[in-house]
This record gives sequence, C-alpha cells and structure tokens, in this order.
Amino acid sequence: MANVSAVVSSVRNIMRQDRGISGDAQRLEQLGWMLFLKIMDDKDQELEVIKDNYISVIPEKFQWRNWASDPEGITGDELLDFIDSNAESNLGLFASLRNLNVPAHPKRAAIVKEVFEGSNNYMKSGYEMRKVINKLNEIDFNSSEDKHIFGNIYESILQELRDAGNKGEYYTPRAVTQLMTQMTDPKLGEKVLDPAAGTGGFLTAAIDHVREQYVKTVDDEHILQKSITGWELKPVAYVLGLTNLILHEMDVPDYHYMDSLKKEYNSIGKKDQVDVILANPPFGASIAEGVETNFPASYRCKESADLFVILMLQLLKPNGRCAIVLPDGSITGEGVKARIREKLLTDTNLHTIVRLPQSTFFPATVSTNLLFFEKGSPTEEIWYYEHRLPEGQKSYSKTKPIQFDEFAPLIKWWENREEGEQAWKVKIEDLKNWDLDIKNPSKVDEEEVLSTSQALEKLKKSISKSNGYISELENLLS
Repeated sequence: MANVSAVVSSVRNIMRQDRGISGDAQRLEQLGWMLFLKIMDDKDQELEVIKDNYISVIPEKFQWRNWASDPEGITGDELLDFIDSNAESNLGLFASLRNLNVPAHPKRAAIVKEVFEGSNNYMKSGYEMRKVINKLNEIDFNSSEDKHIFGNIYESILQELRDAGNKGEYYTPRAVTQLMTQMTDPKLGEKVLDPAAGTGGFLTAAIDHVREQYVKTVDDEHILQKSITGWELKPVAYVLGLTNLILHEMDVPDYHYMDSLKKEYNSIGKKDQVDVILANPPFGASIAEGVETNFPASYRCKESADLFVILMLQLLKPNGRCAIVLPDGSITGEGVKARIREKLLTDTNLHTIVRLPQSTFFPATVSTNLLFFEKGSPTEEIWYYEHRLPEGQKSYSKTKPIQFDEFAPLIKWWENREEGEQAWKVKIEDLKNWDLDIKNPSKVDEEEVLSTSQALEKLKKSISKSNGYISELENLLS
C-alpha cells in the first residue's frame, strides 16, 4: 500500500509545474475527475470478476487500464489530444464521456456523464499529466480485503485537499460525522438524506453504521443500496462525493449534482420526505439569485444555513430525525432568524444541542453546535452539552484533530442525562426571542468568580498607587 499522503503531496507538486493550473480549486477539479476514472475502473474490474456478463459503461478505449495504467503509456501532445480532442473522427475522452449513452445501464452512464459535464481538464502539459497519472497508479483501491481501508485512503486524500486549498467547506471531521450518525441511529430501510452532501462524509458514515448494525443478508444490502441520497452543488465536491460512495460499495449512487435550495418548497410532498437527515449545511455561503423566493415569505433571507433549516424541516417525515451542524450565528439573532428558530422549536422536539470548541472545524475558527431534533411534537426543554478540548490542549489543529473517543463521556451521558459541569437544560418558556445561544451556567459562575477576584486585585493596585501619591504629596508639603 502506497503512502497515500505522500502520493497526493507529490501530485500537488507536479501540478504546480503545469502552467494550465492556477490555484487549488483547479487542482482539486483536475484530481477529482482523474480519481473518479481510476476508481471507477478499479471497481469495474472487481465487478467483472464477481458478476457474470458485467460490462463497464465506460467505452473500452477510455477505461483507465487501457490508456493510463502503463507507466510507459501515451504522453506529451498525444496524451493531451487523447483527453481533449473534439474532432468528429477522433473524439477525445471528455467529449466522448459527456455524450455517453448506454441504454442497458442508463443510471450508471448518467453518473459518468454528469461528472464530465461538470469537470474540465486544465493541464497543458501531457508530460506533467503522465507524471500525475503514474503517481495515482501507486494507489490500488482493490488491494485490501478490508473495505475500511478505502475510507482511510479517501479521508487522507480529502485532508490533503483541504489543507492544500482551504476547502474546509468540503470536510466535516470524521469524529463529528460518526457521533451525529451514531446518536441519530439510521436503521435498515430508513431513507437517509444529506442535502448539502459535500464529499459524502455523512452518507458514508450512515452506510457504515447501517451495514455494521443491521445488514445481515444480500436482501438487506439491496435495501441499503436504495436508501442513501445526497445532493451537492459544487462540481468538485460532487465528483469527490460520488467517488467516495462508489468506494463504499454503492453500485449506482443516488447522488445528484444540484442546488438543494432551488427545490420548490411547496412542491415537497410525502414521496419526497425522508426518515433521517444528517448534514453540515454551508454557512456564510452566497446563494443563487432569487433562491429565497422558493421559500415562504416570512422565512426568506440570504443566509444559506438558515434556509437549509427550513428546507430540512419540510423534507423530514413526521417522526423523522435530524442532526445538523449550525454556527452560533444561526442559533441567535432577531427577525427572520428568530422566526426560523420559532418554526424549528414548534415543529420539532429539539432535544439536544452539543456546543463544540471554536477550532473543531480547523482551519476554520467558527463556534459551532450540533443540533439533534425529531419532527412531530414541539420542544418543551432542550439539553445542552459542552464538549471540551482534551486536557492540556489549547485547540484542535491539523496534527491534533478531534477524535471520536473524546465523545465517550457525551455518549455515556446521552442515555442517562444529568445536569453537571458540562450539561444543563433549558425550558422552552425561559428562552428569550427563541434565542438558543445559552451559555454554560457553571462556566458563567467561574467567569464571575474570576472577574470578581480580578476586580479586587485591580482595586488593591489602585489603592496602593493612591497611597503612593498621598505619601509623595505629604513629603512635598512637609
């Protein structure tokens, strides 16, 4: 097994030499479609062995094994022409896959088309491209019988990409997705949706959870295959998410390249509703022009996270469960923000809010919260739990990210709730203006004690200074 981190680092350095790629966004997109093709071909080869008469939807000429896997294969201008050509007599890889039509496997073909319609080849040097291809060939996605290795490989790639391009929006720490999934407990046959799916972290956590807990037979697996759905607007994140689902053995991922906020609010009926939503909706993101008019007038705003809350309330079935990440800015504030929170607390039982340290989503430093709610009955009281940094650690970082085992005290508390240093509850009638930004009362006491002792210290210094002046004045007068 190659050191994936080193491979991705090398790829990044090679791409920096290519004059066609400017910046991390293009580097991500380039790597996205190349990884997709390689992984599709690795999975195709596996399926050819397992299934009788299995045929890939990718034409033989453009299968990774036939043009990319040989380190001495086509390179330079010949390689660029193979990728980019639009000549009718010799359509290149992009033109061919954008026009793909495979009647026998329309859904699988549609996925490939969608990837290439939303991607571009930015590299201008066929020689640098060959170097990148050869590096990617050091990763063998079929090498391990332990399927979990896929997740670890992919995770390290996503981390590399995030650190390369500050693409924090694509990445929720695995410890957080795992906690939210475990506490929400999606079951076999329940429809799970992430309407802001990014690179698919919540969906793959749900797949792993259902497989480990509930899938016992081939029929169970068929049910799981039809119960996971994701929507994603950013083309690069979409390709990476799709690839992630393929790595997690989803034969034809129900994963769509679309703007969830453009979904007509009033058109969402029973058939569209789901049992479980797991999501980290984008916050502070710009929304498409006029998108807010899809929503009822009293909830229209320009903040993407707030609109996602309204959308998700509509997408949940009665008794449906939801766990979402929201910044402090969405759990407080007046006007439309307060009206959205009023709807949330009226339509659902918001039973738990987990408050996270600022650095949890490193490199972003935003105070975030995990909200857990169930649709159907109004909220009567909310439990708060404050997750703290490990002893002696000042913040989370690239080398010290949040770990799942840190949540052990929270998981233990979850089933048997008591108030304490890290947990407190608030009755709905005690909220002012539906404001959910409730600080830990035991911490406030500590701060008050601290500020009182600081004030006393200041007073002492001030008295000491005054006494000094008085002595000086007395000396002068005498």
